[in-house]
Amino acid sequence: MASLGVNPSRTPQGPGPGAASGFSSPAPVAGPREAEEEEVEEEEELAEIHLCVLWNSGYMGIAYYDTSDSTIHFMPDAPDHESLKLLQRVLDEINPQSVVTSAKQDENMTRFLGKLASQEHRQPKRPEIVFLPSVDFGLEISKQRLLSGNYSFIPDSMTASEKILFLSSIIPFDCLLTVRALGGLLKFLGRRRIGVELEDYNVSVPILGFKKFMLTHLVNIDQDTYSVLQIFKSESHPSAYKVASGLKEGLSLFGILNRCRCKWGEKLLRLWFTRPTHDLGELNSRLDVIQFFLLPQNLDMAQMLHRLLGHIKNVPLILKRMKLSHTKVSDWQVLYKTVYGALGLRDACRSLPQSIQLFRDIAQEFSDDLHHIASLIGKVVDFEGSLAENRFTVLPNIDPEIDEKKRRLMGLPSFLTEVARKELENLDSRIPSCSVIYIPLIGFLLSIPRLPFMVEASDFEINGLDFMFLSEEKLHYRSARTKELDALLGDLHCEIRDQETLLMYQLQCQVLARAAVLTQVLDLASRLDVLLALASAARDYGYSRPRYSPQVLGVRIQNGRHPLMELCARTFVPNSTECGGDKGRVKVITGPNSSGKSIYLKQVGLITFMALVGSFVPAEEAEIGAVDAIFTRIHSCESISLGLSTFMIDLNQQVAKAVNNATAQSLVLIDEFGKGTNTVDGLALLAAVLRHWLARGPTCPHIFVATNFLSLVQLQLLPQGPLVQYLTMETCEDGNDLVFFYQVCEGVAKASHASHTAAQAGLPDKFVARGKEVSDLIRSGKPIKPVKDLLKKNQMENCQTLVDKFMKLDLEDPNLDLNVFMSQEVLPAATSIL
Repeated sequence: MASLGVNPSRTPQGPGPGAASGFSSPAPVAGPREAEEEEVEEEEELAEIHLCVLWNSGYMGIAYYDTSDSTIHFMPDAPDHESLKLLQRVLDEINPQSVVTSAKQDENMTRFLGKLASQEHRQPKRPEIVFLPSVDFGLEISKQRLLSGNYSFIPDSMTASEKILFLSSIIPFDCLLTVRALGGLLKFLGRRRIGVELEDYNVSVPILGFKKFMLTHLVNIDQDTYSVLQIFKSESHPSAYKVASGLKEGLSLFGILNRCRCKWGEKLLRLWFTRPTHDLGELNSRLDVIQFFLLPQNLDMAQMLHRLLGHIKNVPLILKRMKLSHTKVSDWQVLYKTVYGALGLRDACRSLPQSIQLFRDIAQEFSDDLHHIASLIGKVVDFEGSLAENRFTVLPNIDPEIDEKKRRLMGLPSFLTEVARKELENLDSRIPSCSVIYIPLIGFLLSIPRLPFMVEASDFEINGLDFMFLSEEKLHYRSARTKELDALLGDLHCEIRDQETLLMYQLQCQVLARAAVLTQVLDLASRLDVLLALASAARDYGYSRPRYSPQVLGVRIQNGRHPLMELCARTFVPNSTECGGDKGRVKVITGPNSSGKSIYLKQVGLITFMALVGSFVPAEEAEIGAVDAIFTRIHSCESISLGLSTFMIDLNQQVAKAVNNATAQSLVLIDEFGKGTNTVDGLALLAAVLRHWLARGPTCPHIFVATNFLSLVQLQLLPQGPLVQYLTMETCEDGNDLVFFYQVCEGVAKASHASHTAAQAGLPDKFVARGKEVSDLIRSGKPIKPVKDLLKKNQMENCQTLVDKFMKLDLEDPNLDLNVFMSQEVLPAATSIL
């Protein structure tokens, strides 16, 4: 119980330990480190995404609300196929908690949503399908919801017409499906009260902004490709204390390139990875920034910007709390550091070449509103006092009335000492001491120690005093003087709190009125963070800038490297790649097991992918032509919940996608297709798939096939022509040893050398020798006979077993049945010998 008090004594020794005056022990102080940890914990809260979609006459309107930044994202009306591939792409990317749509839908959408609801194996989990009445998606009512919304990013000073003009500059009201989807989403948010379930009903769902997203110019990559190329790889957290918080990133391309300093940079990098693009303007703008920071003279600038980005914290979460009046003490210091970090970024970027778009945007968009916010917070908020009292406090000279009340509050101890002495003069002489204390919300009280004769409640009564309560062996009373103090001084503590809370509210309004510039800070700072991270990785790993040639159909890579394997292997042999033109479109790669075929395929896919997200690549040179999709059949992701065999997954989920969707601009990577079934059938299917693509002539996709089906070449199952090129992994036999050079060259492997791989894996020599012998017999068409030594050994063991049974036979046993013994014991043993 916080209190002010004095305790004068009748004895001449002066005040003892119990007579000290001043504040009692305050609440635990949250230090800067604890405040920062608290803020970080809030950053790790799992976000929820709620999506609303409408599909009509071949066009799609999509909008979704992200609780992590309290922002609504929308996609202008876009054409979509009847199979709703565009919608599937969005769902795979954002993994919404719920999907909201109209109860009145056509057959295609109904079928799609039914299939989505039945996907029990969907990760992290299947979304909730919510149907709202079609009237909730009416065009006019949707417009009214949008225009009448309570948005913190719109200043209160705007008139109704100005608000309409402002929203019209953000939301495309001519995209009717998008407007209806936005209206339905607002209806759903208001009905479910997302994020404000426990607040008063007049508190609306916080919306801090509207953002447009586009899925044009995107390269099609499915989830299987992300998995097999190890672009992302989630693992359970090794710490027992963090298992419940979710997964961590394992060894993956995202993991080695993610050097972002702020959470929103990491989020944007993941978004770029899920949206690879062939928009050359966007890709080259990213590469220009990376190349600038790779120059040796710009290293110090890059490091300084990297440090400043560490101050950019979770601004949307703070703005959301301000909107809901839930601002924490630590939020003000975090926001203050964020704003000053942004000002540092602005000043630094103003000294950089303005020919680079990102530097120019930061220099211009980080307006003086940031300085205004920082100045207000710095002049008003008492950071040390706020942390000490664990509440919002203001600095001196902000409000004279608050200053006066604080001076009176601080001067109370000496004043109350004098009051307590006067009260003691009027008390019973048996009472040795007393104190006058101040308790917030209660007021001033006279505190007297409990004496031995005060046993019953009736003993607490003292003439002229009103008994209040007993606490810690001390009796508390109201006297005429304490009542006079209540009337004279009032409840100072609560009055100061109320006035400082009012100032905090006014400061919040000032910040929220400038929320737009804070949102812009987050967008541009996260982009700078990503590009600095990619530049850092390119510098450390020796990456080079790729070139784009949209008029060229193909990929050309000079001395490319696998970005993950080169970090794990002691030495890595780079390989070149050239596909398209006179080099052929179908590359059939043969070679021994463990010679590097799969690594080569993944290397081509990863380098192409890195170029399509605007990153430097692990190669001396790389020229990427027009690529619209990357398909893979490299590793089968088996799952009991799918109810499909390995071979069925190969066909249904991987090869079938490539056959049905690959175009002349697609890159297809196939590794060991056909192994999951009979050898002849698997070989026939592989040949049929390749012949299907080759029959398309110049529109054949760019295909890389790694296989151990040497019969594909030996039996000439593929047509001869300029479209096909045969490659192999170079090896050399040194006696009984096989030496791998891991170098790609033209040609065809003569054998799979499985026996060498088996020996290296530790299989016993006799098994390896027998396997090689059987393989040679099959290849030469000769019959396979059992091993004589092994057969003789087995016969001797069976004979000994039969002899042992006869030796144990007791002919005098009355229960012995010789017929049963001969039929059940002797006959089977004799048959195995013969």
